[in-house]
Amino acid sequence: MSRGTESSPYIRSLIPARIDRLPWSAFHTRLVMALGVAWILDGLEITFASNVGPDLEQAGTLHLTTGAVGAIASWYLVGEVIGALLFGRLSDRLGRKNLFVVTLAVYLIGSGLTAFTPAGGAWLIFLYLTRVIAGMGIGGEYAAINSAIDEMIPAKYRGRIDVAVNGTYWGGAIIGTVVTLWALNQFPVFWGWRIGFIVGPVCALVIIYVRKTLPESPRWQIMHGHADEAEASIREIEESVKATHGPLPEVDPSRELEIRPSQQFGYLTLLKVLFQRYPGRSVLAAALMITQSFLYNAIFFTSSLVLNSFYHVAATATPYYFFAFAAGNLLGPLTLGRLFDTIGRKVMISSTYIGSGVLLVVSAVLFDQGILNATTQTIAWAVIFFFASAGASAGYLTASEVFPLEVRAKAIAVFFAIAQVFGAIGPIFYGSLIGSGAHRGPLFDGYLVGAGLMILGGVITIVFGVNAEGKSLEDVAQPLSVIGKPSEAIFRSGGGGATGATADG
Repeated sequence: MSRGTESSPYIRSLIPARIDRLPWSAFHTRLVMALGVAWILDGLEITFASNVGPDLEQAGTLHLTTGAVGAIASWYLVGEVIGALLFGRLSDRLGRKNLFVVTLAVYLIGSGLTAFTPAGGAWLIFLYLTRVIAGMGIGGEYAAINSAIDEMIPAKYRGRIDVAVNGTYWGGAIIGTVVTLWALNQFPVFWGWRIGFIVGPVCALVIIYVRKTLPESPRWQIMHGHADEAEASIREIEESVKATHGPLPEVDPSRELEIRPSQQFGYLTLLKVLFQRYPGRSVLAAALMITQSFLYNAIFFTSSLVLNSFYHVAATATPYYFFAFAAGNLLGPLTLGRLFDTIGRKVMISSTYIGSGVLLVVSAVLFDQGILNATTQTIAWAVIFFFASAGASAGYLTASEVFPLEVRAKAIAVFFAIAQVFGAIGPIFYGSLIGSGAHRGPLFDGYLVGAGLMILGGVITIVFGVNAEGKSLEDVAQPLSVIGKPSEAIFRSGGGGATGATADG
């Protein structure tokens, strides 16, 4: 029950405990499928846009210059940053459900309009604007969706689900490559790239309908004083779980929270939370997001250049090598995700970051010595990013779960935006090192830089990492709306202390 009294502005609630004690059910599967599509769409969008670049230069299409084609990705990135910051704030203010419907609709409109860009370079501004809009939708998805998933998935499963969902970006990348090969080989060039850009919006149309049937996050509702709505949402979830799983476990009454419904918290409040209450966690989240973004963008956006310049692979053949690269990235989070809940966050994040960094050093030495060929280089990347992908996905999990609910989406948005900015540096840096492919030394040095950054991220995790596995979100980071002295247990009846409520865990 969630209840208050006429004489008290406070609410006493067991809603977080009721969510966390639920067994896995068809409801949770539907939730993950409906919300997790965001990363698939992002992977599809970026991969397809990258692959059709040469076709957009042809006279029969948009007839763009090489520079204009390269700027398409940059404007999409700008849109992602704007969308994350804008919709992240709105998600904390207006609720998760409102935003995870709106952000998907924004993406649908932006990507759909891209497909209808009129021919001719005169429409370049229209093209860039549509990429900004599509990027805004996906950027907003990262903030709203990570928040919703973490708040509605039981604590026992939160790590593996979040890691796996974030890793499905690479499933989208594989789909994007398949769509590229299909659209550009089965249709005239004028129509092929347009049809490809329609695939994502068509998927989004279906998912929007499914998302509208999901309840709002009861955690968000109760912390914002919507006690009746929160009770209705949690009952809907419980009834859905009981329908497929049978009787539910009892709720521990000692887990009751006493809540003072929050006012609106803006980015100023977030800064205070980040730098006054949780400075160590802020360093941790920033380090994980920046290091993985730099390395990923550096390798991902220059892999075809490496294959072409050093191994003389034809441009038309590079998508086939990409399948292996993407498969390694997808399998890592899917197979290792469970370990983030069992072995633990600190051990798994630090080991995946450090392990991938060490493996990158080994492959860099083999590359520098000329031992690798195109196939073995691709296999090396697949193995490296099998571990790096799981760690990178856990970076998003960390940014989501280690800060209070009231600023969760904004925190994700800020660290996502920071990561994107640093990630944009990687392709430029590595592209300059590749050059004509005459010398391997500069790129060898670049690989060492990327490896060093990943190892640094692992070391920072050892120092500042949070053992959040199996814990309620309210234990990991006390919501700003929960009352009580920091030194006292959050839960008024004595169960479950306020781990990490005022200091870094």
